[in-house]
Amino acid sequence: MSTPGEMEPLTSGASNRIIPILKTLRIPLAAVAAGDAAAQQSLPKTAAKRRSVWRREEEDTLRRRALAEGLDMGFETGDGENRCRWSSSLFFGVRRNALFCRSWFPATGELKGILIIIHGLNEHSGRYTQFAKQLTSCDFGVYAMDWIGHGGSDGLHGYVPSLDHVVADTGAFLEKIKSEHPGVPCFLFGHSTGGAVVLKAASYPHIEQMLEGIVLTSPALRVKPAHPIVGAIAPIFSLVAPKFQFKGANKRGIPVSRDPAALLAKYSDPLVYTGPIRVRTGHEILRISSYLMQNFKSVTVPFFVLHGTADKVTDPLASQDLYNEAASKLKDIKLYEGFLHDLLFEPEREDVGQDIIDWMERRLGTRAEKMDCFW
Repeated sequence: MSTPGEMEPLTSGASNRIIPILKTLRIPLAAVAAGDAAAQQSLPKTAAKRRSVWRREEEDTLRRRALAEGLDMGFETGDGENRCRWSSSLFFGVRRNALFCRSWFPATGELKGILIIIHGLNEHSGRYTQFAKQLTSCDFGVYAMDWIGHGGSDGLHGYVPSLDHVVADTGAFLEKIKSEHPGVPCFLFGHSTGGAVVLKAASYPHIEQMLEGIVLTSPALRVKPAHPIVGAIAPIFSLVAPKFQFKGANKRGIPVSRDPAALLAKYSDPLVYTGPIRVRTGHEILRISSYLMQNFKSVTVPFFVLHGTADKVTDPLASQDLYNEAASKLKDIKLYEGFLHDLLFEPEREDVGQDIIDWMERRLGTRAEKMDCFW
């Protein structure tokens, strides 16, 4: 198993590029502290520039949304029969951002439960179609939501102004689904940074009480900056230049799957952000990671955490620490020897998916036993 000392510095997640922050940061503080007179003279130009930037971001959002809507999410048998019902929609988050969502449901049969997928940094919900297929074949319904700045959702591609907003959007999305499916057991699933989002969301009592449990794959729980001083200056620069991209990232990247076809599909996907990480986004990852590490002992939600021992993007030992320290009465962990970061895109993806389904079914079995005892 890898050790914390062997982990790579903060990376852009989906792009898997090492971010050498100290070597690339080129924002002189003197330029930030411009004189009032010069600032007044530049106001008209600044306003025009902002309008131009906003238009470009809006055009890019519409382009990505069209691509997201164009993806075929259905499954057909050999005779052309649909194996599931699927749809896409827009959900308006807590700050009224339009967030692109997908759903898959079994074509027939009684619904066992619903799994809500929160993807990882820089990817999108459409990547989880095969997992959704596996889930619907076992009579689970599936919802998935693109974060702000990801997939078909509003926002600058790859830019996350606040992970707390993503946490709040996740909670609101869960509430909406519960209201539409009263009595149906719900689970939250989060991958990588999405795992951190799900874990924090489930720490709120009103969210936890709506859940049967959460599933975390390769969660971003112990993320460290490339140098200690970065942790000190990141809050400042995330306010001064939040959308600034760290240049000079390692173009070789960090492998996230042992399946070459899965890697090719990921990095040729136009909805996957592969640019350098933005200042605010990086700061938000450091912030939520630090918060979670300090609050492992207060975790009470039932959970199943899965991690590859060869993961170089997030730390498998942090997942072990979560399992060891959490107060949850119902908790499980599985470490996959030699597996990399994207567990559901490894050659053994079907086995990983089945492990998740088996865990949810055991949770539902426990729930049924408790209800039988109650009555």
